[in-house]
Amino acid sequence: MRGERDLGGDRGGATICLLAVGLVFVLGGLFGAGVGAARMARQQARVAADFGALAGAGRALQNERAACARAAEIVAANGARLIQCQLDGLDVLVTAELTVEPLPGLRRSATATSRAGPLRG
Repeated sequence: MRGERDLGGDRGGATICLLAVGLVFVLGGLFGAGVGAARMARQQARVAADFGALAGAGRALQNERAACARAAEIVAANGARLIQCQLDGLDVLVTAELTVEPLPGLRRSATATSRAGPLRG
């Protein structure tokens, strides 16, 4: 008959396998991107907390309000949010939080705490 082909038992199984392997690669890439974004957010939160604590320690002699206000400015400039700020003697303890959305619909928060003050020795 005209128009009919003999497929010889091939019904497209290789195409389905190739699509499945491609899907596994795409999902693996998305997972890797999500993990990388979360690790980067954690590092950014650490940097924001470190810089905020250092900036706050520079104003520790004034009072807790001035130290924490300066720490909040620096934390915000680094893209994070100040969660807690406390003056302990001349040490400033700062906790910063950074929210990241590594994948659409998946929101995570990374927090970091840092302490800064004068050198003791």
